[in-house]
Formats: sequence, C-alpha cells, structure tokens
Amino acid sequence: MKLPGHDAIARQTGDDLVTRRVKLPRRVVERPLRQVAKRLLMALAVLVATALIVYADRAGYRDNSDGPVDLLDAFYYATVTLSTTGYGDITPVSDGARLINILVITPLRVLFLIILVGTTLEVLTERTREEWRLNRWRSALRDHTVVIGFGTKGRSAVQTVCATGLRKEQVVVVDPSSKVIDAATAEGYAGVMGDATRSEVLTRAEVHKARQIIVAPQRDDTAVLVTLTARQLNRSAKIVAAVREEENAPLLKQSGADAVITSSGAAGRLLGLSVLSPAAGMVMEDLIQQGSGLDLVERPVVRAEAGKSPRETDDLVVSVVRGHRVLGYDDPSLGTLQLTDRLITIVRATPGARVTPHPRPLPGG
Repeated sequence: MKLPGHDAIARQTGDDLVTRRVKLPRRVVERPLRQVAKRLLMALAVLVATALIVYADRAGYRDNSDGPVDLLDAFYYATVTLSTTGYGDITPVSDGARLINILVITPLRVLFLIILVGTTLEVLTERTREEWRLNRWRSALRDHTVVIGFGTKGRSAVQTVCATGLRKEQVVVVDPSSKVIDAATAEGYAGVMGDATRSEVLTRAEVHKARQIIVAPQRDDTAVLVTLTARQLNRSAKIVAAVREEENAPLLKQSGADAVITSSGAAGRLLGLSVLSPAAGMVMEDLIQQGSGLDLVERPVVRAEAGKSPRETDDLVVSVVRGHRVLGYDDPSLGTLQLTDRLITIVRATPGARVTPHPRPLPGG
C-alpha cells in the first residue's frame, strides 16, 4: 500500500488553519434575512408610533420655521429624535409634551437604538459566547467517543454505539469536509473540521481523553496514518478501524488498532451467506443492527452466574472474554464462569437498553 510522503502530510496551508476548528451543536435559529427584516419592521413600528404620539399632541410642539406642526413635521421630529440627531427646529413647549417626551419618547428612542444595533451587538458577542461554550465543553468532555470520518461507515458506527445508550454529547466527529461537519452537528454531535492525520486536529477533538476511537475514512492509507497518530496520543483507548482491502488489515493492527473491520470483505461474506441461506443472512443482518430484533451484547458475569457453565445462564452465550482471550461457549478449557469474565450474548433488543463498556480494548482472539 502506497502511503503519502511525510512532506505532504506536514504541509499546512492558511485554509487549513481557518477550517480546523471545533463546531458544537446549536439550536435551529431563524435565517439572517428574516431576522433583519423582522428588526426593520420593529424599528419602523417604533418610528410610526412615535410620530403618531407627537402628532396627537401637536399643539404642545412648535416648529421654529413655520409655527404649527403637521403630520410630516411629526414624522420628521420622530426621525431626528429616535436617531439622536436632534436639530432642535421642532421642540416640545408645553408641560404635557415634555412629560410625554420623558415617559414615552425617550424609552422609544432607546428601544429604537437597541433594535438597530442589535445585530452588531450580536456579532460582537457571538465569538465570546462561542468561546465560552467551547471551553465548558472541553472541560466536561471525558471518556468520549471520537469518530474519524462521517461517511456511511462512520455514521452507521456511531448510530450503533448511540443505540446502546451513549449520549450524543459524548461523540465527537472529525472530518475534513465542512458540509459533513455541518450534517454531524445538525444531528447533535460535536464536530472538528480538519485532516485527522495531523495531531493538532485530533488534539482539538480531545483524543487524548477519549475512551474509544472509530477510524472510518475513505482511504486505507489515511486510516493507517490516523491510527498511528491516535495511538500516539492515547495509549489506552480502544481503536476500531475500517479498511476496504483485507491486505491492509495487518498494517492497521501494527499501527495500533485493537480491531480491524474489512468493509468489502464483510459485505462479501454477508452476501455469500445470504446466497447459501437467505434466512441466515437476515439473522446476521439483524444482529449487526443494534437496537432492533436480536442484539450482540457484551456484559460482565453476575455473581449468581459464577461457577456455572455458559449454557446454564439465562442468556444465549456465544463467547466468553477471559483475560486477553476470547473463548467459545463450548471451549473445553473454559470450565465454569468466573466473576472476572465477560459474556458475549445474543439477547432480544429492548428500547433504552445499555451496554456496559469494557475498560480495556477487546482482545483480538
């Protein structure tokens, strides 16, 4: 397999610096044009209301140029007053008009200014607010799941993990495409835009604090480099990687992956099984779809099961994880179950069911 050169990996452009940032999920807001139109209508309403108030009390105002105040003068006065221009050519002369200016016109002037500068204030405060959210997110993020590549494989993987009870707030998606990151944040995941082969991008995703890492890029050589970088940053995380070609699977394991899934090979084997037995193919597809029908679940041995054989448990036990070995349920060396064992069972899926994750990487067999 041909890997890109070191110089190509280390090259860093200005565009990368701009796009390599964290995006957190946010609530859906109105479109900018609609917000601007709404604020303009509000400002116009305040202007009309002020003009009508002045016109209704026009006897208390004096126009220094021609004396009486008409409707046009009222709108003119409202405009220069709300904009704080204040030429002074039209002034309130009666006590009632001055009182209305104090109690009504002045609050309307303040409201008018707030509406006009609201957009500017929002822009000025958005960066500070986003920085505060990001700092709070970083400080609270622990034992999370990092998904590198949010294509078909990455999306399906994270949906499967979330079906076992993992909260979306505990998932961080890394992808070089801004559109993909926007799609991930729209679904409730945090996103980091950038090349995952660079350690600074993975650091932004807090890979060094992650419990498990799913590597599912489009290219096998990218998967190798990402796995190497992720393992260097986090020695204890469980890393599961996907490759297209089976010949690249050993290289992924040498790079630090705990488990390697060959996407093309797995799909081909499922197709072959479906040809030999469509029913068996349906069962296998059901097993790999977490949260519906039958599920494969790994769980610890409970005290009541200790000392029994796998067949004597209530669940259908497929394998037993003991230490660094995965033993079949009928393995002669298995003997009876121990409290330190973990069982891989087939159970009927129930809504809200949670899977207790193993603190160590799954043994390779």
